[in-house]
Amino acid sequence: MKIADVRKRLQNMGVKPGKMKKEEMIRTIQRVEGNFPCYRAETDYCDQHGCVWRDDCLPAQVRKN
Repeated sequence: MKIADVRKRLQNMGVKPGKMKKEEMIRTIQRVEGNFPCYRAETDYCDQHGCVWRDDCLPAQVRKN
């Protein structure tokens, strides 16, 4: 997802992104939605197959599992 889309989604949640980096914005979205803020925290395993951030978060070889 493009950073402009992430920023807009965060703003729609009522959070001002300010100078947050993409990773911070996505983790904030995850927290606000009640999810674990794990974006790019792991690089070799993820069991959250339905996560909207999965394709952007993990390397392709991990996504296949």
